[in-house]
Amino acid sequence: MIPVWIYFVVAGIVVSAYMAVKAGKEERREQNEDIEREGEIYMERLEKAKEERKANEKSFGI
Repeated sequence: MIPVWIYFVVAGIVVSAYMAVKAGKEERREQNEDIEREGEIYMERLEKAKEERKANEKSFGI
């Protein structure tokens, strides 16, 4: 006969593993969202710099 406390230990390990996997997925999702947001900001800055360059070229008549 297996003691009852062993069932609790095994259940605790299973729950802990599930929570670790769940937290890892959540963290990865948040990191991907942050990376995507930073990429959008970077692309906006590049586009703005490109427009400024075009405006400067037009004002200098190049």
